[in-house]
Amino acid sequence: MKKDQMIPGRRAVLRVAACLGAALVARMFTAGQAQTPGPPVVPAPQAGAKEAVEAAGAKASPPLKPSAYRLQPMTEGPPLGLRRALPPVRKKPILNLPELGRSMVLTFDDGPDPRYTPSILRTLRTYDVRAMFFVCGGQVEEYPDLLRAIADDGHVVCNHTWTHPLVPSLRPSAIRKELGRTCDVIEKTVGTAPLWYRAPYGAWNKHSFEIGAELGMEPLAWTVDTLDWNTPGTKSIVDKVLDGAGPGVVVLSHDAGGNRSQSVAALRTYLPKLLKSGYRIAVPHR
Repeated sequence: MKKDQMIPGRRAVLRVAACLGAALVARMFTAGQAQTPGPPVVPAPQAGAKEAVEAAGAKASPPLKPSAYRLQPMTEGPPLGLRRALPPVRKKPILNLPELGRSMVLTFDDGPDPRYTPSILRTLRTYDVRAMFFVCGGQVEEYPDLLRAIADDGHVVCNHTWTHPLVPSLRPSAIRKELGRTCDVIEKTVGTAPLWYRAPYGAWNKHSFEIGAELGMEPLAWTVDTLDWNTPGTKSIVDKVLDGAGPGVVVLSHDAGGNRSQSVAALRTYLPKLLKSGYRIAVPHR
């Protein structure tokens, strides 16, 4: 036997040792993989596996979408801290707004009305001023585009009940329906609920103050009544506004509910005179 030839018995022993060593290394490698964090290794499906699963009657679940899951909100609605606090329950309506300084507030009731509201909007737009419109829900339902025009011009949309009733003659449930239904149609039409309301005829009661506050609204009356609802003449309306002018004064006029052509003409006269006298025309903010 040559020196470089291995004895058969020794060759067999080395072969066995090599196999045992390879098996030990493979086992250690597999154990290291099990202890290493990370996604599990999913073997590729074999040919015919899908058919076998379907044949057994099982259905594969759709893959999850982590991005969609992360986008789901943790809570519904706006955070509580961002919700507007309800106003206090008042015992009488607000009559003027002295906090506005040397400003006056123009208000128009009973609309919108296609015969008069557009003309009033044009005059207000000419002088770039904002007013408050106390609208009736029935009118809004009939003329939603007019209400959107009012809101688009930056005016404040307010609640004047649905049917313009005498509020003290109503049961609390009827008052709630008059105010609540009008709030709903305003919000549906312009996207925001009203923050102010006015009782028809200036007739308030305890229930109207309570229900208005529950609906998030403040009660606003007026300082100067132009009596335009009685069609006293354009000059009479103008004189009442100019004679009653003052800081924080709230002026009551109408853009619906009857013939309001005198109201339209009077606005064209007294508005530039108020501005020339140094008054600003403003609206309150909450």
